[in-house]
Amino acid sequence: MPKYTEQYDVVLPFLESKCEEFQFSDYDTFTPEDIWQYLIKKKWRKKDIGDMPLHEMVNEIMEMRASEFVAYHQIEGFKGDNWFSGENSDDLEQLLRPTQKKPK
Repeated sequence: MPKYTEQYDVVLPFLESKCEEFQFSDYDTFTPEDIWQYLIKKKWRKKDIGDMPLHEMVNEIMEMRASEFVAYHQIEGFKGDNWFSGENSDDLEQLLRPTQKKPK
């Protein structure tokens, strides 16, 4: 369930419109909820969304570009991944301490 449900419900048609726009650029895996989370966590993180005027919310949704949205999701994906945990720890060890070649 989205945070700020009342505001989400009001701007949902604009979020859906933005999803449709992204589909024309072959970004068809994103949902209105994904866009909403991006706006809350990135674009509006320092704003009081409860007091934000509707026209400002709609304007920022409609001005949002697919490239900034995708870049944010890529960075968040890198933050969440621990590439060298568990079975990959040997790969990290090899990168940090490669075996030295023995002299001939």
